[in-house]
Order: sequence, then structure tokens, then C-alpha cells
Amino acid sequence: MSDLLIHHVHIAAESGIFFGWALLRQGRIAALGTHESLPTEEDVEQIDGGGNHLLPGGIDPHVHIRYPGGAHRETFLTGTQAAAAGGATTIIEHPISTPPQYSKAILDRRIEALRDQALVDVAFLGAAGGDHLEEIAPLGKSGIVGYKTFLHQAPEGREKEFEGLTSKDNHQLFQVLDRIAGTGLLAAAHGEDNDLVSGSIASLRREGRTFPRAHCLSRPPLVETLAVERLIRLAREAGARLYLVHISTAEAVEMALKARAEGQEIYIETCPHYLYLSEKALDEHGAYAKCNPALRSEEEVARLWKYVQDGSIDTVGSDHAPYTVAEKEQSPDDIFVAPAGFPGLETRLPLMLTAVHDGRITLRRAVDLLGGNAGRIFGLGGKGTIRPGADADLILVNLRESFVVRPEEMFTQARDIALPFRGKRLYGRIKKTFLRGHLLFDEGRIVADGGWGRWITGRPS
Repeated sequence: MSDLLIHHVHIAAESGIFFGWALLRQGRIAALGTHESLPTEEDVEQIDGGGNHLLPGGIDPHVHIRYPGGAHRETFLTGTQAAAAGGATTIIEHPISTPPQYSKAILDRRIEALRDQALVDVAFLGAAGGDHLEEIAPLGKSGIVGYKTFLHQAPEGREKEFEGLTSKDNHQLFQVLDRIAGTGLLAAAHGEDNDLVSGSIASLRREGRTFPRAHCLSRPPLVETLAVERLIRLAREAGARLYLVHISTAEAVEMALKARAEGQEIYIETCPHYLYLSEKALDEHGAYAKCNPALRSEEEVARLWKYVQDGSIDTVGSDHAPYTVAEKEQSPDDIFVAPAGFPGLETRLPLMLTAVHDGRITLRRAVDLLGGNAGRIFGLGGKGTIRPGADADLILVNLRESFVVRPEEMFTQARDIALPFRGKRLYGRIKKTFLRGHLLFDEGRIVADGGWGRWITGRPS
């Protein structure tokens, strides 16, 4: 691995943003300096950054690849190519698969499946649910960086994808959180109330209300806030560290902040689609804009932005969820049949850099949301930051250059369902992506083979 000097760049380093250079050696950041102190070593490969910004490679804390169980939707190769193109050099893969990794044996099979495919680094959450409680503690010693549980029953027809992953009532949920607490790892929880959702869907179907926006009617804000309220209380009683995934309402954030102020360890994640889309997107895109939790009102979107801006929300994850067109369109007259979710790996970082361009957040805040905080929260030492000794996971970005989202140009295997942001003009074009100093993505092209990425586990900073 040759040494590399990237110069003539604005560096978003841990110590601050400055104009200068970064020297990379053996996959790590060896040194940083200002432009006036540019090294003169002749045997070092050099890249002139052209005055662009050098940012830490992103850590996407919420990604669904599903391979090998869902090869028709995404593979580790296509998914991590999409990650590299979208500026993420590390992804945390969530356990919806066939089956989910609720045991070490299943986890080992998933790790083996990524070895020759992954272009970026991959960490795993383990599955935790009421039907395989005995597996939770042993799994915590297998290299996962946390657990994931759902508070609702498995979607009809997808039971195998959710085995060992659901806590369908308070008794199961407390047992799950209690066992996770014993491992010291994070409990990542999908906060939607099962009874409200299932009851609402049944009522709407009886009334013949199965049009696209009925999905939002079946999952109003109360579905999230009631679940988050239970999660906070039960996690407190169990002593579990809590990571609230894809929060979509300001009230849920406020409940978490109150508990945090009282000493409870809670982290809050949201997603770009809850900041840039509203429930109106279902009128235009139907099932292609269906996600869980459901998209909210424009007023709720505005309220959520406040907590992104003031530092209350810790991370922004894509909740990348690949499906096929056939799966999305299997029942055009019944929105409740189509699976929820859509691709987000290639739009997550540009959407948040567009927020920087528009003056909604600072670049420093964007860097924290897109990777810095996730690295600290999940114990991924040396990831998501620029400092001497850290992994040389970097992206070169032109913050001033705009582009239009074109799904046909995406690398995800699920590009045909990536409609919600199609045609949107974004700022912050990713020019190059490096993993441990190795160039993965260059001016719109993948330039590295699968297998460069690794399975990673938590480690000290």
C-alpha cells in the first residue's frame, strides 16, 4: 500500500476545519498540516484536491442489505458499491434477513457472505427477540456492535425474515432488554406500537381505505410516541443502553431528551426522508414512498429539523431498504401489501450536505450526524473522524457542485424503486471515496473490486 498525500483541500478534521493536506500511510492518517507546511517528499503519490473539502468517510448506522437471504434485492457487492458512491465507508447492517442473525452460527454465515463482496467496511447488529432469548447473551460475544428488536409482529408473508427479531408485547420486550443490558451493548429499537398498527390496518381495510396515504393513517405519530414511551421506561428498568432508530416525530425526541437529562443513556437517529419528504409523497409515488414509520405532515417535518439543528438528534441513517418493482407493485389497490422502505445509501450524505449548502446546518454538524457520532456511539474507534492515527477513510467532496438524482445512474440493485428523490437537485458531489487510503470511487466510477471492505467489530477510539 503506497503512501498518499492529498493536498489543496479544506479538511474537516476532529480539531477543526482548515486548508491544508493529509498524509496517508499504511491505511491510516499519518499526519495533517496547513498548506504552508506542505511536505516535499518525492516518493509519495499526490492528489491535488482542487480546493474541495476532505471529509471523514461516512458511517451509515442503519442499512439493510439482507444478503445472502435476499439476493434478488441486494448483495453485499451492490450495496457496498452504493455506499462508496454515497460517501459511506462503513455501514452498520441491521438484521432483517432470511434468517436474521439471532445466533452466532447465522452471524458467521453472513460474515462469510460479505468477505469477497464488500467494498466498504461492514459492522453487524444482532437480532434480539422474544422467541430466541437464550441466544442473546452468547451473540453479544460474537463481534456485533449492538442488537436490534422490533416492537411489532412480523409482517404477513415475511415471518422468516423477522425470526428472532420481534418483541411483540411488553413482557417479551422487557426480557429482551434485560438480556441485552447484561451484555453492555446497545439496544437499537424500532419504535412502533403493534396493537395500534394492526388494529388501524384492520379498520381501514374494513372501510375500503387502502389508498396510498392510508399507510400514514395506519401509523400516525401516536404509534411512534407510545412505543418510544414504553421503550424508555422498560430500558430504564432493565438498565439497557437505548438507540432509537429512524425517529420521525418531535414528541418522541422530546421524550428521549427528558430521559437523557435524567441520566438515562439514549441516542436518537433520524433519516433524510423524514427531513425532506412529507406524507404527500405517497400521493405521487404510492408504495415507492412507503416506509416505517410513515412519512409525516409538513408541520412535523419542520419541528423535527429543530432537533437536527440544535444537536439533540445524534445520527442520520439512510434506512436503506432495497426491494424489487414486483414487490412494490404486487397489490396496487392495497397499500398495506407492499413492503415498506426504499434505497437511501446514495442520497443520505448529499441530502445532508444540501442542508449545509442551504444554511440549515453547519458542516461540522453534518460531519457529526453522518459518521462522527455513530463512530463514538457504536465504539468504532478510528472511524468517522479525521485525526492522526485514524483510519484513512475519506471522501473528497465539492460542496458547491450540484447534481440531479437519477436512479438509473445508481449502483444499488434496487435503483428501479428509488423514486422518492428522483429529479431532486442536490449539492455536494462526491468526487472520490477512500477506504484505508485505497481509492474506491472516482468521479462517478467504482474503481476497486469487492473484497476490499472488511467485517469490523467495536474497538476503542
